[in-house]
Order: sequence, then structure tokens, then C-alpha cells
Amino acid sequence: MPTNQKLFIPQKLRPWIEARRRFHLSHAQVQMARELGMNPKKLGKLDNHKQERWKLPLPLFIEECYRKRFGKERPDDSRPLEARIAEKAAKKGAKKLAGQQISESPASQAKATSERQTCAPQSNVCPPLHFGSDLVSPDSLSH
Repeated sequence: MPTNQKLFIPQKLRPWIEARRRFHLSHAQVQMARELGMNPKKLGKLDNHKQERWKLPLPLFIEECYRKRFGKERPDDSRPLEARIAEKAAKKGAKKLAGQQISESPASQAKATSERQTCAPQSNVCPPLHFGSDLVSPDSLSH
């Protein structure tokens, strides 16, 4: 992917990027909060505004909740959201390119034309019906 092209960020991930900037969270802490099912728009309620001394700072609170729930210190994949999005876009582009190459190959074009030539037009005559061992014609069913 060219570096001068701007990366498209999906709408559902934009609040997480904004929350990372606003609350000074690391990429791992954002991933922890996502796995915990936290709402990025409601993180302000959980943040310590230095008025409530009993409350942990938000990054430490997320880490503690993650440790209690999952029993491990860090998530398995703590890459930045932008890197994940770029990787997904690269995979999608490669898959699209491979699909275009397959559809544009001469063998597939020859196969498509041969399929069109071998198909017979649909006839208006009904095929014979088999009921047990008797052969029933469409004419005998009409009376």
C-alpha cells in the first residue's frame, strides 16, 4: 500500500483511536479495553480526574480489570489499530487482485465461451414423468 495514500478507518474503530489520544492510552491498553467490552465513549466516567483519590488512573484500571478477567498481563495481539486496518486492507487488495487475474486469464475466458456454446436452449416440451415402473406422458395427464 502506498504511503502517500490515506488509510480508511472504519467508523466503528474511530472512537477507539480518539479515546487513545484523549486518555493517553497505549495500543495494548486500547486492545484490553476492547476485549473487556468497554465503550470508548464512556471512558471519561472511569477516568480519574484527580478529584477522586480512591479511583485508579484509567490505564491502570483497564490493566487491572483485564488481569482479573483474563488472568494474563497483556493481550495476545497488541498491535496498533492502524496496523491491523492496513493489514486487512492489504489482504483484501491481494484477494481482489488475484480474483481479477483469474477472471482475466485466457483459459477462463475460453471455458466461459465453451460453456455458452454447449448449453442448449430450453425447450417448451415437458420431460416424461416416471411413476413407479409406468411411463406417463404429459398428454395422458391433461384429461
